[in-house]
Amino acid sequence: MKKILKNALYALVCMAVIISCKRDSDYVISTPSSFIPNFDLRKIYTNADVSLNLENMRGASMVKGQVISDHSTRNLPSGLLIIQNTRIVGGADSLRGIAINIGADAAKYVPGDSVHVKIEGGVLKRVDGSLQITGKSGADVTKIASGKTLFNTRGFGNLITTYPDRYDCTLLTIYKCTFNPTLSSSETLSGEKTINDGTADLTLATDPSATFANVKPPYSGNYRGIIINKMVNDKIVPQHRLVNPNDISPLSSTVDAPECIISGFISDVNGGDGNNEYVQLRATKDINFAVTPFSLVVSNNAGASIPTGVPAQGWATGQQRTYKINLTSGTVVKGEFFYVGGINKLINGANSTSIASSKWIRALDYNKVSDRFNSSSTVTGNATTGLFANSGNAFGMALFRGIEVTQATAPIDVLWVHSGGSLYQIGAAPNYGAGYRIGNTDVYDIINPQTLVPQPYYRAGTNTQSLTYALPADAGFFYVLGGAYDTKLNKWVKARTQTTIILSKTSTIAEIEGANATEVR
Repeated sequence: MKKILKNALYALVCMAVIISCKRDSDYVISTPSSFIPNFDLRKIYTNADVSLNLENMRGASMVKGQVISDHSTRNLPSGLLIIQNTRIVGGADSLRGIAINIGADAAKYVPGDSVHVKIEGGVLKRVDGSLQITGKSGADVTKIASGKTLFNTRGFGNLITTYPDRYDCTLLTIYKCTFNPTLSSSETLSGEKTINDGTADLTLATDPSATFANVKPPYSGNYRGIIINKMVNDKIVPQHRLVNPNDISPLSSTVDAPECIISGFISDVNGGDGNNEYVQLRATKDINFAVTPFSLVVSNNAGASIPTGVPAQGWATGQQRTYKINLTSGTVVKGEFFYVGGINKLINGANSTSIASSKWIRALDYNKVSDRFNSSSTVTGNATTGLFANSGNAFGMALFRGIEVTQATAPIDVLWVHSGGSLYQIGAAPNYGAGYRIGNTDVYDIINPQTLVPQPYYRAGTNTQSLTYALPADAGFFYVLGGAYDTKLNKWVKARTQTTIILSKTSTIAEIEGANATEVR
């Protein structure tokens, strides 16, 4: 046995020696690429000027990419040819840009041009915060094609400000931006303004000499531009620079800030649901409901609920599909929680803690018919033993200004649980279909921010997000929705998400108004 093992070991050693003696000529000879991706090029810079050569570029001498700079509108640093590209391996995640200073010749190139640039012999350096290649001229640039479709990705303010070098000299569209602070109706783009996309503040920089400096921006919109880093107090600060006035896609021209928002609810208490379900809301400003009334509508879409099919009248359908609760008395102050729901005012069904001492704007017996949906109709919601479904098809809740709710009325806040049932039917202008209308919230958009196509209903376009049923049924789950609404920006800065708490019969109000509750800032 020992002899066998010895012979086997000897054979393995001999094989290793043979392999290690493989001749250089036995290897495949490969030629390094003449082009270096921006992703790898930018890594060469390590906080000191670098002279670019074949050695540090691993045999490459050139860079290629699509031009994104446009000097005709005078809103970019002069002399810079800005191009972006991706690695063959890495795709969109490897998209990087670079600025090459070639002087006045940079104005000869426009977005969509495809170019090759000889960068060997240039110097890679940081100039006022942005990474550039200097020491090159127009003679080093060769245009290969024109009219190419620009590679344009979505940018998020929090990522751009956290990783400015990653996004420097790239073309990005930042969606759903508003200004911080909100601009007056007479203010223009000129100068440095702060925009916020719900994730972070970012500087929108427009040179006073830019051709579009005097454009008055919309209240809310998408902004496509190039990130150009700037050094401010020894810190790299990214700036978003438009290159064309058409790079603004308006979403809304007016401020539409909800006076109150949905912050939680219980839809399936421990025991019988009748007159025990309720919705928790939070005020974003002081409200006197007698002066400024609101209404809350809930929707139940169980398969046998009538009328069946897609609700042509949306939230105003009534009968077994929707139930309306008018809020016409009482007051709340900014940041205060308040409640709307069953007359029992118990935290988790029969024999549980009373929360009657909390702020109730409306407690009603929903074993009776609902309030009328509008003055021109006699339609009401049927008397019911349960406002919400406990499983199966979707249910939703929507908050409206005033007490007139029609098919065309859009809510100021809306949430949905699940997606089943007859909810939406696609259609053309002017109504774009039928179903339950949504508002501009943290998760829903009346206009698709990417395609700018109207999508005014739940389940239309990108409006597909929903909460999920908390199971098992009858356990007494309270939905804590979290998120944060900024009253200075008049927008959600942190989207709501679902956290469920199992309440007991002795639970207190503090459990549903605690640290995980929706913030009003």
